[in-house]
Amino acid sequence: MTTRSILITGCSSGIGHDAAHGLKARGWRVFAACRQESDCERLRAEGFDSPRLDYSDPASIESALDEVLTATGGTLDALFNNGAYAMPGASEDLPVQALREIFEANVFGWHDLTRRVIPVMRAQGHGRIINHGSVLGLVVAPWRSAYNATKHATEALTDTLRIEMRDTPIHVVTLNTGPVTSRIRVNAIPHFERWIDWKASPRKAQYEAKLLKRLYEDRGPDTFELPPSAVTAKLVHALESPRPRPRYYITTATWLMGGLRRLLTTRAMDWLVAKG
Repeated sequence: MTTRSILITGCSSGIGHDAAHGLKARGWRVFAACRQESDCERLRAEGFDSPRLDYSDPASIESALDEVLTATGGTLDALFNNGAYAMPGASEDLPVQALREIFEANVFGWHDLTRRVIPVMRAQGHGRIINHGSVLGLVVAPWRSAYNATKHATEALTDTLRIEMRDTPIHVVTLNTGPVTSRIRVNAIPHFERWIDWKASPRKAQYEAKLLKRLYEDRGPDTFELPPSAVTAKLVHALESPRPRPRYYITTATWLMGGLRRLLTTRAMDWLVAKG
């Protein structure tokens, strides 16, 4: 049997790193992409093919996929769009350029890579495209408007693509995660410090009371937080099941909020989310 191949983005740590190791252990040939070359070198030392892929750099997307297809002889069984970052801050303090940049990485780059992969999968007669969504693509949370917006956009793109691909042998799947152990909070700090002038904000006191503590203090796991292996388990099902589900909810928080958004009025949902 031919070894199955998958390209996973955002593999430097957390969900991507765990997924790369989990699928490799199951016999997949994993192309574990990272944004930083230093992380790629570390993964190569761990035994992975690791192309450098930065979603905000179209040239790196093209070269990374070329590297993968050259190594496989022109085929790719699956793509897991996983790499993304968060950009915390109140909506009124969020510069337009910061929003443009996070969309470039979290949405436009995903779309670019996906469009490049689809012809490969069409030609080979099969394929799986798995997009890492979020509970924040189903509901919103305050202080996360930029990330909320990118995940809602990803939901719409993925849902549309899934419907459009019904007449092809390509399966399109969303993994909606809630709190999962990762470095997303730590990795968000440089973006926050670059773009948000919180000291000049009319919400300065709220930043000091809420967001700064969450960003800079290690307060242990969030409520309902699961390890990355929980995502890998659902990813395996999405990749290996003959009939994968179109959507997988991961963590209690995702199930809870996904249900409440259907049951509650907008006013009630706003109250609940604002209460935190």
